Amino acid sequence: MLFIRSLLFALGMLVISPIFAILVVLMAPFSSHIARSRMASYWAHCSLFWLKLTCNLGLEVRGRENIPNHPSIILCKHQSAWETIALQTIFPPQIWVLKRELMYIPILGWAWWAMDTIPIDRSAGREALKKLVIHGKDRLAKGLWVVIFPEGTRIAPGMRGKYHIGGAWLASQTHTTVVPVAHNAGLFWRKNAFIKRPGTITLSIGKPIETAGLKADAINQQVEDWIEAEMLHLQ
Repeated sequence: MLFIRSLLFALGMLVISPIFAILVVLMAPFSSHIARSRMASYWAHCSLFWLKLTCNLGLEVRGRENIPNHPSIILCKHQSAWETIALQTIFPPQIWVLKRELMYIPILGWAWWAMDTIPIDRSAGREALKKLVIHGKDRLAKGLWVVIFPEGTRIAPGMRGKYHIGGAWLASQTHTTVVPVAHNAGLFWRKNAFIKRPGTITLSIGKPIETAGLKADAINQQVEDWIEAEMLHLQ
């Protein structure tokens, strides 16, 4: 039964994802970044609705009162593909920092280009950090939130990856508020797993971190300490 439910979810995503991606691409010459991000959030809402209907996998959000009323940087735990969908239904219009290779995925990659996501070449070192600050500052000025997964890749439940400095560096250079986010999606939707298990994923939003006067290392450490402590409760 889990296989059939997961298959129905996958088939539905194969239908709706290209439709929304093409709509975003078609909107690019005529709409704002905010409008295109909102179109992506409609896709995310449809996806979570379909996930609940087919796989009986729902969502509980804790700490909504911690969401600032101005564009901020979200530093989120990365366990599965689920959070890349769910964050769009919880936070205001946003863009993401992605591995450059993901931008070459047919259709979806086109949509990410149209939305002005920030592709990063991890092998570029400090040059990548410079580009992140330039593009991140531009997106924040346009009223968009910036989503970064500091571990850089999906980490299995119970495991802890290295928290890379990029997100904290962007925050320190732009004096932007940071919002740490933890969740337990990996218990239900594991990395590269086809099967989605029923239940309720809990996503927890931490208190915002004001970064003015803080160095990147200090910001990164605060984020890591809060997320990993919260993960102990969620797992």
